[in-house]
Amino acid sequence: MLAHFLVLILNFIPIVLAIVLHEIAHGYVALKLGDNSAKRFGRLSLNPIKHIDLFGTIVLPIVLYVSNVGFIFGWARPVPVNFAKLKAPYGELMVASAGIVMNLALAVFSAILLLLIDFISWPLVHGILEVFFVNMVVYNIVLAVFNILPFPPMDGSKIFFGNVNQPWAKKYVKAEKTGLFVFFFIAIILPLVGSLFNQDWNIVGWYVMNVSKFLISILI
Repeated sequence: MLAHFLVLILNFIPIVLAIVLHEIAHGYVALKLGDNSAKRFGRLSLNPIKHIDLFGTIVLPIVLYVSNVGFIFGWARPVPVNFAKLKAPYGELMVASAGIVMNLALAVFSAILLLLIDFISWPLVHGILEVFFVNMVVYNIVLAVFNILPFPPMDGSKIFFGNVNQPWAKKYVKAEKTGLFVFFFIAIILPLVGSLFNQDWNIVGWYVMNVSKFLISILI
């Protein structure tokens, strides 16, 4: 019982840290660039409850788990950002990139700490820290790889198209509901249809797993 609880904690804490710090990074960079929306709404908090998104944090992970697409993931409620207030030429790009940069930094930092725990002689402590930091590397890499996808409302849509001064680009970035539908279709419906024909059409799963494995293999 205690072992199962410990495993749950060692999986839960890293993914919560990865998601929460990802969102805080967006809000903090926006604050430094002139927009205090995230601060006013209390989104620069480590309290995970303030960052829960009904679909991204609860519904999507459950659906991915039930549908056996090969990966389980989600996201937190996006921090509010008024991009018109940003005092930088590429403010939208900087804010959008902040979450991914945070996750990559956490992954690298955790990989370094993973090396340093070899100096710990207590097997139990060493084992617990090893699982924790491995999970920190894995979850942060997967989150970064996932969020750079160019579908709204993922960060990738703003990174690739946010500073494109064209009407279609602005409409695309703001089409969050349509983007979620497209993502849902490609990530969940398409693999299920493919399985009916004994075909692997899990494009998003293939991308997330293979790119993540490559980056994780570099760090671990």
